[in-house]
Amino acid sequence: MTRQSTHHLLALLQHDLDAIRAKLLEMVDLDEQALRGALQAVLELDRQLAYSVILRDRYVDELEAILDRMCLEFLLRHQPAAGILRFVYSTSKIVKELERIGDYAETIARQAVQIDELPADLPRDLLVDMAGLVIQMVHQSVQAFVDGDAELSRLAMAKEGEADRMRNVIIGELTKLREREHLTVEAFSPLLSVPRLLERAADQAYNICEETLFCTTGNYVKHKPPDRFRIVFVGETNGCLTQMAEAIASALGEEKCSFASAGLTAGQLDARAVDFMKSKGLDISGRATKSVFEIREFDRMHVIIGLCRAARKVFPPSPTKTVGLVWPVVDPSKVQGDPDTIRAAYATAYDYLDSHIRHLVQAILGEGSKEQP
Repeated sequence: MTRQSTHHLLALLQHDLDAIRAKLLEMVDLDEQALRGALQAVLELDRQLAYSVILRDRYVDELEAILDRMCLEFLLRHQPAAGILRFVYSTSKIVKELERIGDYAETIARQAVQIDELPADLPRDLLVDMAGLVIQMVHQSVQAFVDGDAELSRLAMAKEGEADRMRNVIIGELTKLREREHLTVEAFSPLLSVPRLLERAADQAYNICEETLFCTTGNYVKHKPPDRFRIVFVGETNGCLTQMAEAIASALGEEKCSFASAGLTAGQLDARAVDFMKSKGLDISGRATKSVFEIREFDRMHVIIGLCRAARKVFPPSPTKTVGLVWPVVDPSKVQGDPDTIRAAYATAYDYLDSHIRHLVQAILGEGSKEQP
């Protein structure tokens, strides 16, 4: 191969790399615009802007397809090795993260369409600050990748903890507004989705930073798989079925699973459930009832089990890695009749929950989990 042909091939390789970098920056710019526009649509109840964000998400999807094709063509044309191969491989992974950030922005915009009224004391500044932090994190993560800047990547990664903290603060403020009835039921759930989705966008930016460190150092720094699977049971209240389910699950003694329960409202502990569970050797008499809004990092649960169909409305919005399931079991606290009929209803619910929980745990942990007598 002549020196001239070698120079030509190197120039072509650099041209193709620059084209990929340019498309990545174009894609992240669309994501940043979408996040800003989505939050603005919520805070100003601007439906036209919300619809614009929703409709423009297709451009992010189009760029994902374009970049996928560019990466494939690059591999076929240049057959790169070492650092350049890692760059193209990481690009294909980052594109997926950016596409998901676009989906989060679209979902935030959809919340604006569901809200008719906002309280005067809405924590607007907190929401704006959190969005600003997340957008900066998203921008820095991609810029670090394009520039091969490991230090900028680590700087962006360090913001994840602050994003988590801000999400919790905002959710706490929104919950207080609802408790004081400053916030309508109809607006409460859509508004709760906003900080949760922003925090998810920060998670995707963190993932991009991990890809940058892999690309620049060749070392995998991915999040470790969870030490414990977090599972929560959700019912209309936290007084009967959900308490039974949590007690049954916890009694399995699986160290790799943690269980919680909550209701759409807290409710009161069902006395008949307490007596029935005591007959099964399980004491729930001292348990406090709580609502889903009191469950820390509810939307980060690995599995949410709805014990009523209405529980679907608190499942994390798509896209999400949380698995949401609905188990159609009759709440025995609502059954009326003679003592034998009522006890049979509790026994039926217990057997249903016990069977489904065991199968779920076995599915999560595989054949290595402990068998219970």
